[in-house]
Amino acid sequence: MDRSIAVVKAPFSLCVITDEQISGLRHREVAVQALEGGATMIQLRDKEGDLRSLYEEAVAIRQLCRRYKSLFIVNDRLDVALASEADGVHLGQEDLPPERARPLLHPGMLLGISTHSVEEARAAEAAGADYIGFGPVFPTASKAGTRPTVGVDGIRMVKAAVALPVLAIGGITLERVPEVVHAGADGVAVISAIVGSGRITALCRQFLSRIHERLAQERH
Repeated sequence: MDRSIAVVKAPFSLCVITDEQISGLRHREVAVQALEGGATMIQLRDKEGDLRSLYEEAVAIRQLCRRYKSLFIVNDRLDVALASEADGVHLGQEDLPPERARPLLHPGMLLGISTHSVEEARAAEAAGADYIGFGPVFPTASKAGTRPTVGVDGIRMVKAAVALPVLAIGGITLERVPEVVHAGADGVAVISAIVGSGRITALCRQFLSRIHERLAQERH
């Protein structure tokens, strides 16, 4: 597995999470459009598809991500992540505990954990996570049964509590990018605002532009 891609571009800037229902496209079709727009990470997320189809989509996206030198992460399914030689797996609070998942990963694989509080973020760090998703920052309709929003103040608190890269997730729109980055997020993870837009490539470029503009302002 080529881990050199992590130093080619900031890997956590823009994570696009695939969703066939929201997009009306296959996972690999979402991925290629997002990668063309500069997405630095693709997360394959499918709660309903059969295992064989999910594996085939994973292999196709892994090949695309290597071509574009971006990270490929599989949501929830450690078996699919391992079998497809993904760059990592992203687990939720109801999935396999990170301290159990960590020893099963191939050398160099990333472990991402969804967190919703400072306590969960600290636990993820202690268990060996490489990065965390933190949210929902704002209300979101793309996930059923989501937890209470954490807001931008939550991002500030979690950044002060852990040393891990933090991907803000939940209701992240183009207009909200500056305040999320200003609060300390290392990047954003987006579903609806990009994959449901009908213009995935263009939105990815716009998101990245906003992220880089805000980061440049923060440095000054």
